[in-house]
Order: sequence, then structure tokens, then C-alpha cells
Amino acid sequence: MSVRGYVPFASTFAAFFTRAFDFVRMASISEANIRLSGSHAGVEIGADGPSQMALEDLAMMRAVRGSTVLYPSDGNSAAQLVGLMADTDGIVYMRTTRGAYPVIYPPGESFAAGGSKVVVSHDDDTVALIGAGVTLHLALAAAAELEKAGVRARVIDLYSVKPVDTATLREANRVTGGRLVVVEDHHPEGGLGSAVLEALAQEARPPRVVQLAVRGLPGSGTPEELLAAAGIDTAAIVAAARRLAGKD
Repeated sequence: MSVRGYVPFASTFAAFFTRAFDFVRMASISEANIRLSGSHAGVEIGADGPSQMALEDLAMMRAVRGSTVLYPSDGNSAAQLVGLMADTDGIVYMRTTRGAYPVIYPPGESFAAGGSKVVVSHDDDTVALIGAGVTLHLALAAAAELEKAGVRARVIDLYSVKPVDTATLREANRVTGGRLVVVEDHHPEGGLGSAVLEALAQEARPPRVVQLAVRGLPGSGTPEELLAAAGIDTAAIVAAARRLAGKD
């Protein structure tokens, strides 16, 4: 379809793209234009269990030469990013979230490959909380709790995982004195945390990054239970931010 000039879209559970990775890799070598959407990602899907939980898809798709990797956090951002996918050459992957979460962005909000959104910010932020998808909502809840404790937190929606918005990350590093908490519903290798660390590794003053990610083998339960068990829920984000801010 791509060779004939069409723009094909394929969608499945994100976990199942592991079975197709050789074809995705060869499509990149062939310089094909294809769009892939992976749903039901991470421990957030809950009762389906670890066989259905994509926890390596961001690493897999980021590793494809010339790929673009997107990760919306609400319905409006997903709709806008689908349009962006259609107009972006190469292999474009979107990771989507199963659960129903509040709308953050108004209809028509603009998004760009290589961009991000600073959802909450102050001139005197002590720490930056960086997430995408479900973890953006958890970071927003954590920022509200931290505000009550006198810790101001910047919240960044890293919806473009590849390419990543280095300028915004660099500014967050400067304002917060290098205190960054990256939280992701993914294994620690190759996901949001890796993207942030790679972007800022050459800074004159590299950040102190706390990377909250799924490190063990998940079980089956409610989304809330599994997010807590993985150490990526709101309480874990608050605790990590407080440690970085010297409040514990």
C-alpha cells in the first residue's frame, strides 16, 4: 500500500507489535511510509496481566531508524496527533492508553513532532515531573499534592518521545536546578527516561534524574493496584519529588 502511494494505518495491542518487529525494521530499510498505533500499553491495563502489557514498545519503536514516536495523554491530543501521523514521513508509532482520563487540552490544540507541553509551571519551580499518557495525569495529581506541601513542580507532557523536545527539557533543568522526575508505564530501558537522559547527557550541568518505571514482573489487578505496585503512582511521584527537593 505504501509503495502505491497510500498511507496505511495499522492498529493492535502494543504488545503484539513485538511479533511484527522484523517487518517494521524492514519497512524502515525500504523507506516505507506506514503508521502504527499500539493500544493497551503498560500495567495501567490492569486485569489482562503481563502477557498483554506492552512495557518495551517505546524502546522497540525508538530504535527503528528514522522513526517518530508519539504518546498522547487525552482524546484531543490523540486526535491531533493522528493528523500529524498522516503527514509525517517514515515509520510513525503512536502509543495509546486504555483507561478513560480527563481531557487536558482544548479541541484544536496544536502539536508537533519534537514538541512537548508544559502543562504546569512557575518561575520558582523546585522540581520537574515528566510523563506522558497515563503518567501525565499521575504527575498532575502529584504536582497538586506537592503544591500543598510548599514544593512547586513543573509538569511536562513529553508527547513526542522521538524526536524529543530538548529545549524544553533544558529549560526545566535550568529552572529546577537539575531536579527531574521521569515517570513512565514502561520498562526503564529505552522509554521516556532514556529519551530525557540522552537529550541532556551533554549538558554542562547534567540533571539529577529519578526514573520511575516498571522494574518487576507485573501481576493482574486493578490499574490503581498495579500502578502502585510498580512504584509509578501519584504517591511514588510525590515521594520522589520530595526527596529531590530535600523535603524528606
